Amino acid sequence: RYKVKRITVKEGEGLSLRLHHHRSEHWVVVSGTARMTLSGESKLLVTNESVYIPAGASYSLENPGVIPLELIEVTSGDYLEEDDIVRFSNRYQN
Repeated sequence: RYKVKRITVKEGEGLSLRLHHHRSEHWVVVSGTARMTLSGESKLLVTNESVYIPAGASYSLENPGVIPLELIEVTSGDYLEEDDIVRFSNRYQN
């Protein structure tokens, strides 16, 4: 019912706009700066700040900084597989 991951986002890179139907996520910034857009609202997060992403909410993430962004992601829900990702756009075409 939960997974914990460490995510590294290179400078100038990010995650495309997406959502999950069956899981929520809680992200904590370990180092760097994150530009987080959640349900259309954008804000910057820095070290020791966090964001909660409820199931069904659209979100994206970018690293606008000059150093790698390091996040800890805690995912929880009834279904945790990667095929729960609904992408609205795919900046890497994968």
